[in-house]
Amino acid sequence: MGTRADDIQARLAAYEGLRAAATGTGRDPVNLPMIRHWCEAMGDTSPAYRGPGAIAPPAMLQAWTMAGLSGHGDRSGPYDELLRLLDDLGCTSVVATDCEQEYLRPLRPGDTITFDTVIESVSGRKTTKLGTGHFVTTRTDIRADGVLAGTHRFRILKYAPARTPAPKAKRPRPVVNRDNAGFWRGVAEHRLLIQRCTGCGTLRHPWLPGCNACGGPDWDTVEASGEGTVHSYVVMHHPPFPAFDPPYAVALVQLAEGVRMVSNVVGVPYDKVRIGMPVRLEFTAYDDELTLPVFRGVAA
Repeated sequence: MGTRADDIQARLAAYEGLRAAATGTGRDPVNLPMIRHWCEAMGDTSPAYRGPGAIAPPAMLQAWTMAGLSGHGDRSGPYDELLRLLDDLGCTSVVATDCEQEYLRPLRPGDTITFDTVIESVSGRKTTKLGTGHFVTTRTDIRADGVLAGTHRFRILKYAPARTPAPKAKRPRPVVNRDNAGFWRGVAEHRLLIQRCTGCGTLRHPWLPGCNACGGPDWDTVEASGEGTVHSYVVMHHPPFPAFDPPYAVALVQLAEGVRMVSNVVGVPYDKVRIGMPVRLEFTAYDDELTLPVFRGVAA
């Protein structure tokens, strides 16, 4: 005979492959105005996204499925049942953990988007710092004029909150991968390194595997002077996050070299930060493992 845990997992696994939402249709066809707005917001100047032969940036994949503030309201019965079952098991809290996208063909202006979502997997019971629970992964297949163009996987953790007091929170660790490892090595040496395309000379930040101007894969680095100005900023009041003490200012800093990066502004009260304020780079150690670049406000 199986254990109770086996029985529970079998009940959860029975939902795998069932619809999570009804088939939907994008509110608008793929269109150049939306592509232009997205590129302007992201600072993406690739010529591939402009002109008569333009394609949509692959990372816009999910944008064509969004329903706006009104929402879709088309979640399926099986998905609601799965969430209620997890609630009954004590997993009453939820947090989004990650998403993955796969691009199979470029989207072009005029493409009509349809999509459907299934419950792809429900994990066994996992223990995390937040508590114990189950990871639920949904997969959305996105089609352009009926042809599969990409997939979007979205993963949540439905969990029972941990009841033991959490240790003093540390600042979140950066995600270091093969594309940005050089940047973090530079930070460890108190150097702010900017990628430079060796093909066209374009500087770029954050670090990317290829040039967003010419598409070239080869690059070297230049070290930032550390001078910059506040291009825009927000003051974080709510919600409070562990290891952060609101209110505090988070700025998009325009470096003297022409690229921008997000960081904290220190050395001035949060309510004195202003657009155009000169700032200077420094490095702050938050614990024995984590050092981050921040920007100190400079008196005019």
